[in-house]
Order: sequence, then structure tokens, then C-alpha cells
Amino acid sequence: MAGHDHSHGGHGGHSHDGHSHGGHSHAGHSHGGHGGHVHVPKNFGPAFAIGIALNTVFVVVEAIYGYLSNSMSLVADAGHNLSDVLGLAAAWVAAILVRRQATARFTYGYRSSSILAALFNAVFLLIAMGAVIWEALVRLAHPEPVAGTTVMVVAAIGILVNGLTAWLFASGAKGDINIRGAFLHMAADAAVSAGVVIAGLVIQLTGLAWLDPAVSLVIAGLVVWATWGLLRDSLAMSLDAVPQKISPEAVTGFLRGRPGVADLHDLHIWPMSTTSVALTVHLVMEDGYRLSGNGFLTETAEGLRARFGIGHATMQIEEAGGPACRLAQDCAA
Repeated sequence: MAGHDHSHGGHGGHSHDGHSHGGHSHAGHSHGGHGGHVHVPKNFGPAFAIGIALNTVFVVVEAIYGYLSNSMSLVADAGHNLSDVLGLAAAWVAAILVRRQATARFTYGYRSSSILAALFNAVFLLIAMGAVIWEALVRLAHPEPVAGTTVMVVAAIGILVNGLTAWLFASGAKGDINIRGAFLHMAADAAVSAGVVIAGLVIQLTGLAWLDPAVSLVIAGLVVWATWGLLRDSLAMSLDAVPQKISPEAVTGFLRGRPGVADLHDLHIWPMSTTSVALTVHLVMEDGYRLSGNGFLTETAEGLRARFGIGHATMQIEEAGGPACRLAQDCAA
């Protein structure tokens, strides 16, 4: 389809709070999440600060003892924790940028940075696990003795550190994919540490050194599996895909059911951030139908917000008997 005649910086034809000028309306500016819940992103600044501090200290401790105990599973866990520190930092920066005001150049503000952070988290975690898998395969071919007791003690500390950090993000994991990325990192690390404890115990009892890299492979596989959904969702968001919890057909049906709407075209629904969704659409009104004030626009925007969680709706009103819209022709082509 051809380019939009929309300008989201307060220029030509748009108006806020449901007021219409020249057939264009910019209504419903309560930016929100999916599934009918519109909200301002919760401030997880303290959680990020605590999580980054705890995990930075633990990375250093775990790497040192992993090297001293000759444990691949501990080194793997330390590498995973390092990726968590970087991932938490990226997510924190994005959470801060999301709250910054829009500018003349960045007319939506920096909301999409939260999507980029979630994508970075997923990609970085997969790369880290690739390195772990490679080293574990090398160790499987050439097993080396491992200090099981040291492995168990250090990994047990990791369960506490990662479990606490994951808990700090648990309340935001469902409504914000950026926070979900942080939570997933920490929850996965807690599981990794638990697996390492088990490996250390079995090695201590049996002396089977190959169990250490074997457990590393299993853990890495589980982390990759858990991260795949985050990668898929964040990639889709970065490509402006319609959020999974919103049905385009349902939105179309709702708009077509509005009083006086004869047709519509050029409908776009996309995530502006990990918690807010935008929509633009051209509504063709029945021949002879006249809008009375701004009630139609306000009610339509409120319906989109309440039913679908679309908090940033922009509607262009066209008359059925008027000249054909260029975008309508392009959509039909």
C-alpha cells in the first residue's frame, strides 16, 4: 500500500481528545497494553538496580569458582548470568526511555525501545547458549574431573540470587514483553542453577565427570526452548505485526458495526511499545450520513480501548459519495 497521509507530530489534519478537523481525528490517547487493559508502564527501576547488582557480583564469584573447580556447568551458568546482566541493563534503559516525552522528531517518543530491548535480550541469550552448547560438546568428548561440592554450593547461591531477581519482575511478566524478557532470563537462570546443583550431587556420588557437560547441554536446550517465544514475539513487534491478543477481524467487525459506517480501508494495528498499541483507519460513512459533534469519534476510540486495548486510535472520516481515496484504490489493487 502507498504511504499514509498521517502525521503524528501534531501537524495538518490531526487533533487530540476526539476533536476533528478536515476529516481527520486523533482520538483516545490513553496508551495501553493488550487484551483490553490500558495502563502506564509500571516503574521497575528498583528491581533492575537490585537485579543488576546481585547478578554482577554473582557472575564474578561463579566464574572464579567454576574455573577453580573445573566445572563447565558453573562456567556455563556464569556466562548465562553475564548475559542476564547485559539484558537487564538493556531492559532498564528501555524502561526509562519509554517514559520520555515525544519530540518533534520522535513523535511517538521512545516507546519502541522496549521492543528492541526485548529482541536484544532474546538474541543475546540464544548466542550465549550457543557458546555453552559448543563448549559442553567439547567437554563431552574429553571429560575432566570436577569438584562436585564446590559446584553444589556456588550453584545453590545462584538459585537464591536468580530466584529473588525473577520474583522482583514477576508482577510485570504478563503485561510487558520487555519485563517478561527480564523475568524469563532470571527464572531460566534459577532453573540452570538448580540443574547444576543436581549435577554436582550426582558427580559427587558417582564420579562421572561427563555428567557436568551433559547437564550443561540439557540446561542450554531448555533455555533455548523458553527463549524462542520471546524471540518470536519481539521480532513480530519490531516488524509492526498486529499483537497476538488482538484479532484484526474482530476490530474490523467492531468498526463496521459503528453507526453510519458503510466501509473502511487502510486499517493498521501495531505495537508502539511493549505495552501500548496504535491503530489508524479510514472510515467511509454512508451517503448522506452526518456526524453530530465528536460523539462518534470519542465513542469509537473508547470502544477500541475497552475491547481491544488499543489506546492510540487515529481515524480518517470519508464520505461515500465523495471522491475515492487514493489509499482505498491502492489497497484494492
